[in-house]
Amino acid sequence: MDVLSEVLKVVKLQGAMFYNGEFSAPWSFRSPPSCNVAPFVAAGAEHVIIYHLLTEGHASARLEDGERIGLDAGDIVIFPHGDAHILENGPAAEAVDMVKELARIFSQGLKLSRQGGGGETTKFVCGFMACEPRLSQVFLSGLPPVFKVSIRNDASGRWLENSIRFSVNEADASRAGGEAVLAKLSEVLFVETLRTYIAHLPAEQTGWLAGARDSEVGKTLALMHRNPAQPWTIASLAKEAGVSRSVLAERFRHYLNEPPMAYLTRWRLQLGAQMLGSTSYSVAQIASEVGYESEAAFNRAFKREFETPPARFRTQSRSAHATGSQVRPVRH
Repeated sequence: MDVLSEVLKVVKLQGAMFYNGEFSAPWSFRSPPSCNVAPFVAAGAEHVIIYHLLTEGHASARLEDGERIGLDAGDIVIFPHGDAHILENGPAAEAVDMVKELARIFSQGLKLSRQGGGGETTKFVCGFMACEPRLSQVFLSGLPPVFKVSIRNDASGRWLENSIRFSVNEADASRAGGEAVLAKLSEVLFVETLRTYIAHLPAEQTGWLAGARDSEVGKTLALMHRNPAQPWTIASLAKEAGVSRSVLAERFRHYLNEPPMAYLTRWRLQLGAQMLGSTSYSVAQIASEVGYESEAAFNRAFKREFETPPARFRTQSRSAHATGSQVRPVRH
């Protein structure tokens, strides 16, 4: 079973491509943090992942205080936590701050934008991925601030790049459904990049992404995420995974640094928190939906995790959403 797919079902990615650039060296621009970009991407977007796909030429990317990462055609560079960063090619120059250009960029859509000093040409497509911040932390927490993946190393990646390039070039024609096609391609691009990143993790890597790749731990995670309300026990999970309870507990702790049932409890509460902020279900309904036999049991567990009871959390969450901030869980 595919645990990443199970998680993405509830995270509900919302993709968008917004910038079609052709820059000639030397050039340099600063992409602002995603908190500046989110209002332009989608109404109520709370977290935005930023990426750039090079389709021609060369460039480098870096965090504002980080090392340069060389980019070639076919590379996609992703900033999963939405950090401000610089993309450039050629001798060091003062970066153009794109925060001042956001309104213009989003208003012009994918109309080709040309800038630069007349040297080597670099073409790229930029995009954003809005997602629910609390639930997406399951996989985002295992990603570095910036990483790159080449999507030209296999047939599916090459097909995806060609589809994106074709759709971007057709965007100006205003064909019906074009925006929806690009949004879906953007989501597929992000998922394909994650899959490639996971596949190339070092064998000794630990964490959620590495655990998702492990056969027994990955299957256990998929079972939990597919049906979190199921009355799972360590015994029933181990049986489904085809290993003993002690082996499952040991492998789970190796990758995720906690027992399976502790992970399941935390995920259920994260789901409950998300539902409190996004639905009108009663607390009792939510408790049942995420696997608690009683509202009282859910209330106790929720207060331990978030230091506030569910009803108050709902009020705070809606108030925070209205002001653009977030209610965060307690870190143990």
